[in-house]
Amino acid sequence: MTDAKDERRPAGELEAAVMATLWAIGTPLTPGQVQAELDSGLARTTVTTILSRLHEKGIVRRERQGRGYAYHPVQDGPGLTARRMHTELARDTDRETVLARFVAQLSSDDEQLLRRLLEADE
Repeated sequence: MTDAKDERRPAGELEAAVMATLWAIGTPLTPGQVQAELDSGLARTTVTTILSRLHEKGIVRRERQGRGYAYHPVQDGPGLTARRMHTELARDTDRETVLARFVAQLSSDDEQLLRRLLEADE
C-alpha cells in the first residue's frame, strides 16, 4: 500500500532518500530492494521512476539483472555535491562574479579551508 503523503514529497527529497539508501548499502540494488530498504510505503513503480530519472541525470548507473536493472551511485555524496556546484556555476556566464559572491558568503572556517585546499594544489 502506498502512503499518499510520501508520494507527494518533492522529487528532490525522494531522490535524496533513494541515494542515501544506495550509498548505505554499497552494492547495486533493484527498485524492489530500494523500496524494501526505504520502508516508507512508496510504490515500487515510484521507486523505479526515481531511479530512472537519476540514471537519465547520470547520477546512478544501472546494470541488467534478470528482466530489470540494479542501480548503483556514480559518485559518493561529496562528489555529487561538487558536481551540483559545477552545474550551477556553468549556468551563469559571469563565472567571476558568481565565484566572488560564493567566496564572500563562506564562513571564516570554510574560507580558511578553501585557501588551504587551493594552496595544496600549487
